[in-house]
Amino acid sequence: MPQELLLQVTPEIAANQEQLKNHISKQIQVSANAIQQVVVLKRSVDARQKAIKINLKVAVYLKGDFFEATKFQLPDYPNVATAQEVVVVGAGPAGLFAALQLIELGLKPIVLERGKEVRGRRRDLKAINVDHIVHEDSNYCFGEGGAGTYSDGKLYTRSKKRGDVTRILELLVAYGATPDILVEAHPHIGTNKLPQIIQDIRQKILACGGQVLFETRVTDILIKNNEVQGVVTHQGDTILANKMILATGHSARDIYQLLDTKKIFIEAKPFALGVRAEHSQALIDQIQYSCDYRGELLPPAPYSIVKQVGGRGMYSFCMCPGGVIAPCATSPGEVVTNGWSPSKRDQPTANSGIVIELRLEDFKPFAKFGALAGMEFQKSIEQKAWQLAGESQRVPAQRMIDFTQGKVSSSIPKTSYVPGTTSVEMGQVFPGFLTQILREGFSEFGKSMKGYLTNEAILHAPESRTSSPVRIPRDPISYEHLQIKGLYPCGEGAGYAGGIISAAIDGEKCALMVGECLRQKNMQ
Repeated sequence: MPQELLLQVTPEIAANQEQLKNHISKQIQVSANAIQQVVVLKRSVDARQKAIKINLKVAVYLKGDFFEATKFQLPDYPNVATAQEVVVVGAGPAGLFAALQLIELGLKPIVLERGKEVRGRRRDLKAINVDHIVHEDSNYCFGEGGAGTYSDGKLYTRSKKRGDVTRILELLVAYGATPDILVEAHPHIGTNKLPQIIQDIRQKILACGGQVLFETRVTDILIKNNEVQGVVTHQGDTILANKMILATGHSARDIYQLLDTKKIFIEAKPFALGVRAEHSQALIDQIQYSCDYRGELLPPAPYSIVKQVGGRGMYSFCMCPGGVIAPCATSPGEVVTNGWSPSKRDQPTANSGIVIELRLEDFKPFAKFGALAGMEFQKSIEQKAWQLAGESQRVPAQRMIDFTQGKVSSSIPKTSYVPGTTSVEMGQVFPGFLTQILREGFSEFGKSMKGYLTNEAILHAPESRTSSPVRIPRDPISYEHLQIKGLYPCGEGAGYAGGIISAAIDGEKCALMVGECLRQKNMQ
């Protein structure tokens, strides 16, 4: 049996297998030659002290111990071409992993995706970046793989209670992700590598007899006696099914409006909103690692920061080391920012959403919209930003210290945001209470991270799609909608997830509940 050890070593030792073996041999008092294999199980950077250390959890195999390299294999999926059909609306992580789980259960998924397949999305992303043209069904949020495909592919989740995180990571490795995602404290695939993995998942769904229909937007849900009967697409086609997993993501506003119009119960949900701040990666490295130069052995430094300001939480969100800021509007006449990193995180800039928690009472000016009040609040800020920046995909921008002082920046340097920026006093973008909290909060951030508050940092507005402004309520046991039988609200768009991993887990859970419902029905 291998011995498991917790180690704290220098970056040099962590990066060199022979040095690591020698270090371990001294720890367990055996010859280095007696060590057959060292397998790193977990790895994280500890930068709390000036001398940076790498925390490792390792399994040590001595000579004579049985060792076999782990092989990550896909489940033995059956062919479901003639099986009972289940409609899955949305091909983001929730929808795709729901489809895979349905196949494992012997059910046939019909996945409907309003956007294009993963490769076809690229032309539309170029259009928004270069020509400022927003394709409402194909953009950074909509299309195969969902928002995560071309906006980073972060794989960590703060909540381990949601389900089996390891299962999702191992499935991703089996579909082509690097095994490092099972080891790193903050696993990340990268926007450049995720598309192939997403494409391979789709190919597996098709090979097993499932269906994936692109450029197929759902415009109506057929309901009889409070039970799902099927859906109607924008082409006018009807697809019949009495089980539907609704996994449309947090930006599918037309779906929320459809549910509201049909008087299907939904409710407003608090979310967070703010700006996206960009620093040079070298500065963040200096702050986090307390050194002038990071070197080759340490990863580009991330940061995570939370403050209570004016009785509200203000915190970093979706921090992208060595990354860029992207335009993530889903309709003309609005501006939205997000961030992403390539797999190597080798861009010269670092960016992070800096957001403030909102409350339901903040949406009172939009009370006439009922459950859609938060969505309309969100939309109003995105539209105002679009107007202030010049009615294009340019974003309002301001130097950080200038923002805290309410002063328009005389110049804005080129940032990683390709469509460009317009110098704006951002107090015009946000309601007064949000502006005040952001100003005070950045000053507080600067006290905790010396050097963070600088006029070399550029704020881009708004960061507004942190999570869904609507919750589609469901039974906590059956996962069915509280009102409509056969409707399974799922993932971020329904208000039950917050990232790739948690969305994938929720997709699997919904599929399992569909399977259980059908099993019980067949037993009757």
